[in-house]
Amino acid sequence: MAAIGSFSLLRNCAVTTRAFSNVRVSPRATSSFNSIKFLHPHHSQSFDKIIAKEIPSSIVYEDEKVLAFRDINPQAPVHVLVIPKARDGLTTLGKAEARHGEVLGQLLYAARIVAEKEGILDGFRVVINNGPGACQSVYHLHLHVLGGRQMKWPPG
Repeated sequence: MAAIGSFSLLRNCAVTTRAFSNVRVSPRATSSFNSIKFLHPHHSQSFDKIIAKEIPSSIVYEDEKVLAFRDINPQAPVHVLVIPKARDGLTTLGKAEARHGEVLGQLLYAARIVAEKEGILDGFRVVINNGPGACQSVYHLHLHVLGGRQMKWPPG
């Protein structure tokens, strides 16, 4: 597997949405990536503002624990983000602990409800990007519900 530097990581994550299954991210590149604030245009604060209804969003589903809204840069005809209302340390799936089990289950169940509401229950994808190597750009755990077209395999 090829190692990539921070510039390549930035270019690949900021400009494209391609996944690179043959790329290994070096710790130095990951550190450089995390230190560049401009790459995170939607910071987790934007999600906090959406939850608080301080900035507009197209809400698809909401309950006491989760909120689902349309992505502002859709990658499929249906592209909805599902987020926990309380971050509680869940910036990435890699930070999940046993105490987060209930909300993680609720996120998946909400993804199913979104798929039904959007008419894609017969074929949809749920994606979680975890960390810089997966091009996670908002550090508030969120699921992408994608559908409305034939998904390809392998993804990316």
